[in-house]
Amino acid sequence: MSPLQSVIYKKKKSIKPIWLMRQAGRYLPEFRKIRKKNADFTKLCLNAQKIKEITLQPIKRYDLDAAIIFSDILMVPYGLDQSVKFKKNFGPSLGPISLNQIKEYPKLQFKKNLDSIYKSINLVKNDSLISKKDLIGFVGGPWTLLIYMLNKNSPKKKLKKILSDKPLILDMIKYISVFLEQHIKYQIKSGVDIIQIFDSWAGLVKEKDLEDFIYSPTKKLVKFTKSVNKPCICFPRNIKNYYEYIKIVKPNVISIDYNVNPEKIVKKINIPVQGGMDPKVLLTNKKNLEKVANHYLNIFENHPYIFNLGHGVLPQTDPDMVDYLIKIIKKFNGKSS
Repeated sequence: MSPLQSVIYKKKKSIKPIWLMRQAGRYLPEFRKIRKKNADFTKLCLNAQKIKEITLQPIKRYDLDAAIIFSDILMVPYGLDQSVKFKKNFGPSLGPISLNQIKEYPKLQFKKNLDSIYKSINLVKNDSLISKKDLIGFVGGPWTLLIYMLNKNSPKKKLKKILSDKPLILDMIKYISVFLEQHIKYQIKSGVDIIQIFDSWAGLVKEKDLEDFIYSPTKKLVKFTKSVNKPCICFPRNIKNYYEYIKIVKPNVISIDYNVNPEKIVKKINIPVQGGMDPKVLLTNKKNLEKVANHYLNIFENHPYIFNLGHGVLPQTDPDMVDYLIKIIKKFNGKSS
């Protein structure tokens, strides 16, 4: 059994496996070379050979315990024929889409639109580099995708207008979830071992709407993932109440963001925990990095824990700092074994 799955299923406490959100990305010079030649990010996310190459870049460089497929949560709206573009210094920009378009969209066409992603998963899974490592697939949470699809970009403006139409939100979440389930299904069929649900904008939801917008739709995706015998990690960033979320949604692992107090979490949560460290710590120095990383390791010493960050690796991160972090974790594991 792999290190991650030993923690997830056996609740093993003696090892702390490590992988990082956005471990394949802009901080790596080898990724920047590819990106320079591939200006259209959407097309890059649909190039099976390039997806494989980028996914394996950090695995070639570091002693990580898992690979995460190089993709983007917005490939699902792309699969539904919503225009998805990524603008430099702006972020994602999406075209118009209607409830009827999502509701009536053919499932086979959706799969066909994203087939290159599933092909890339198969290519990565069959590579000897990850023969003893897990391959992680992912989707965005239904709420987070809804926000991007309706707002057409990062939800910093116009959110109030969107939230005023609750019936539309509920219908959109319902039908978006159908295609998220499809995307999970085809990723698993293609070879991923674990699914992570990124709900990056969960913290925007008011307490009165958590059940309808976050808990209930995410619970269905978690239940589906478990029904096909794969574990599910949930990352509800800045969620109001992690304990309530876990009780209702029932993920195999809860991934915490860097605003969470790990000392409080470890006392109240009985499932494996992932993450927490602020990515900005990697921008400091080795002495500080060692201090903060060991702080998390010591807090979770007697709790099943997967080391990760509280968000993705930042573009300005020095790859040598990532290497040093991984060595800190491996050294800790050596002491524990």
